[in-house]
Amino acid sequence: GGGGISCVLQDGEVFEKAGVNVSVVFGLLSEEAARQMRSRGKSLKAKDGKLPFCAMGVSSVIHPKNPHVPTMHFNYRYFEIEEADGNKQWWFGGGTDLTPTYLNEEDAVHFHKTLKEACDKHDLKLYPKYKKWCDDYFYIKHRGERRGIGGIFFDDVDSPSKEEVFQFVKSCTKAVVPCYIPLVKRHCHDSFTPEEKLWQQIRRGRYVEFNLVYDRGTKFGLLTPGSRIESILMSLPLTARWEYMHTPPESSKEAEILEVLRNPKDWVH
Repeated sequence: GGGGISCVLQDGEVFEKAGVNVSVVFGLLSEEAARQMRSRGKSLKAKDGKLPFCAMGVSSVIHPKNPHVPTMHFNYRYFEIEEADGNKQWWFGGGTDLTPTYLNEEDAVHFHKTLKEACDKHDLKLYPKYKKWCDDYFYIKHRGERRGIGGIFFDDVDSPSKEEVFQFVKSCTKAVVPCYIPLVKRHCHDSFTPEEKLWQQIRRGRYVEFNLVYDRGTKFGLLTPGSRIESILMSLPLTARWEYMHTPPESSKEAEILEVLRNPKDWVH
């Protein structure tokens, strides 16, 4: 039950493809989805094999045309499950992360500092914890590299209280525009070469690999009966490439970003 709204901008002057999903859904959790949650440590007591749930969230993925403007993704969500005894389990999850084609240290520092400030309003331990979680989550195991330069990510957060976690999530969402839009404005008119555009396409291929193979939200959506596939796959770029055995030259700008994707950095100290 329920539904949502998907808005997609395509072939814009600045954004090649950008989308926003808002969804509020409810129903019975599929056995496969419940199995995934139990594998994360959730003890879910079903009644006659059924687990009523409700979930709501907002997510966005922005793929710019210019390879010097980074791709950005954010998602914040709330989940609730009613168990056999009537007890309700709830938790919040989400995050904001950046995927540049080329490394710009000034951009990376601005992005991470803005997110850190949002976290620090609530608890100084949150940013380092959720920054590491982000680096670990957006890991493409078969490539040995991260999808991007991270940000923050968290899931299954159900303490100290619902209102306090909700206030924290609101601070995170309010940080999305200030952490990203200055980077867009700074680089959207930068000149770029066909070779740089090609590298952007190859990096987008990695983005697709992560989203289709590992991403928890994509998996949950595809496993939910009656879900809208177009909205679930909104995060995929309009164009991407897979070049056979492509390796950038040593000491190149392309090799520089790969080094950071393989060995995450601390951007705020």
